[in-house]
Amino acid sequence: EQPGADVQSDEGQFSEDDLMLLSEGDEAPASEPDAVVEQPAQPTPSDPRRSRVLTIDARSEIQTEAEREATIWHEIQNSYRTRRILTGSLDGVEKTESGLTLAVVSYKGFRVAIPVKEMMLHTGKMPSGREFTELMDRLHRILNSRLGSEIDFVVKGYDNNTHRVVASRRDAMLRKRQTFYFDLDPDGMYRVYEGRIVQARVIAVAEKVVRVEVFGVECSILARDLAWDWIGDAHERFAVGDEVLVRILSVRRNSLEDLGIRADIKSTSENTDRDNLQKCRIQGKYAGKVTDVHKGVVYVRLANGVNAVAHSCYDYRMPGKKDDVSFAVTRLDMERGVAVGIITRIIRQNL
Repeated sequence: EQPGADVQSDEGQFSEDDLMLLSEGDEAPASEPDAVVEQPAQPTPSDPRRSRVLTIDARSEIQTEAEREATIWHEIQNSYRTRRILTGSLDGVEKTESGLTLAVVSYKGFRVAIPVKEMMLHTGKMPSGREFTELMDRLHRILNSRLGSEIDFVVKGYDNNTHRVVASRRDAMLRKRQTFYFDLDPDGMYRVYEGRIVQARVIAVAEKVVRVEVFGVECSILARDLAWDWIGDAHERFAVGDEVLVRILSVRRNSLEDLGIRADIKSTSENTDRDNLQKCRIQGKYAGKVTDVHKGVVYVRLANGVNAVAHSCYDYRMPGKKDDVSFAVTRLDMERGVAVGIITRIIRQNL
């Protein structure tokens, strides 16, 4: 090997700041020796059999911490050689002294650094000057909102001495896109297509929207498409790191870079709105929680699971989101699957 060429990384993939994460002087993993060293027939103090853990169950084996770490490190090395996709959790967001933003991913206890440009959060041309600074700040906020989410990545470089690892989420996502959106299965069909129900990861949650990743493609799902009953705050049902079923509504397959989907969650379950209306009686009063207020119309989710709409309120106070209210039913709208009525009073305000 020639001096200075022992750090394993892909030329042109990372900036100089990225590669500074890898200490100079790393040696390439040694190949297996050709010669086989014979072991003595009887255990000796240096024999591995001496260091095995004596277990209660005679047929079981327990790995020591050092053995476990060696196994995991081998997986990381193997990902570098074969470009195999690994999955870890996004545990942190950092900035280096040079100003480079890093996503810090934990893979079975090992720290993996992914430069923000390799997270595939921005697919357009990188701006310069003030626009670049604003973009980096926005990407930093996006990463903060995704803490705790699962991240696929491919190892791009590692240091055997310090166990530092640099990886790319972008490479992993592009590989998944090729496999699930462009390659054909044995039946000659795409694996992801319109109408198919697939499993997705929740990578970010806001009050009115949930962001999911579906095999290398990200998609936002609005609150109205999350469930049949109205949701006032998506945090009540979903959290970063959840795995959910989504139905693919449409797919745009122009290229690996220009690929998009629309999806929803509520259509994966049966619509029970009309059946739920049987739980209400005209002139009956029910407790509920306000999910939204729009143009004077108050949207309420009753405690019995029924969606309700109120156009007026008898309480001197104006109802607000997340308020607990008493709702009187005046009409059942079977076509829309909602109860129509009046808010008689506000039980408890969400101040």
